[in-house]
Amino acid sequence: MATKNGLKALVVDDDQDIVELLQYNLVKEGYEVRTAENGKKAIEMAKAFQPHLILLDIMMPVMDGVEACRQLKEIPVLKNSIVVFLTSRAEEYSEVAAFDVGADDFINKPIKPRALMSRLNALFRRNKGPQEELAPIHMGGLVIDKSSYSVTLDGKQLVFPKKEFELLLFLAQNPNKVFSRDELLLNIWGSDVYVLSRTVDVHIRKVREKIGEGFISTTKGVGYKFETRKDS
Repeated sequence: MATKNGLKALVVDDDQDIVELLQYNLVKEGYEVRTAENGKKAIEMAKAFQPHLILLDIMMPVMDGVEACRQLKEIPVLKNSIVVFLTSRAEEYSEVAAFDVGADDFINKPIKPRALMSRLNALFRRNKGPQEELAPIHMGGLVIDKSSYSVTLDGKQLVFPKKEFELLLFLAQNPNKVFSRDELLLNIWGSDVYVLSRTVDVHIRKVREKIGEGFISTTKGVGYKFETRKDS
């Protein structure tokens, strides 16, 4: 079925009132929408539907949202799908676990439709650039492929968790430009997630351990930059 914006959304929640509210507003914005009442059913549906967006409740029967997200992210055709968790204040303890399995954002209940759509639009802008940006970045034996979320160095495949990959990609897409920790936090983790600036340092260290020290430099007291190399 053709839709106004060409996007597909899967809404997963065991509260039928929330499902209907989200479905109504998403359809109004031009999404093709499917729904599921638990994580297990969501996984079965997502394999065939291949949604661009998955709105996922945390506390559900049969399979909770965190486990469902982990399994969804293991499905190759869904690796670039945006996953947004629906959460109540009482469930904030789950947020760390949810980000660890690949969540892109959180929306607090009760749902405010206009704020929700604004957040979703911002997520798609952050995650979907022009097609030319999907071309692999080649730099001195390092290849960063956004379309497959993969990194190779001198032909060897490297393992990168989601946030480490996004951090490396962001810096490589903006070579020779210094970014402060706050700027990196905003661009990689977003403004609605509370993350300490120390998190950036930890992720930079992990990235350097994998690709070596020669690609990302530190400007003392300012931040980090990805440097172009003469041999690339």
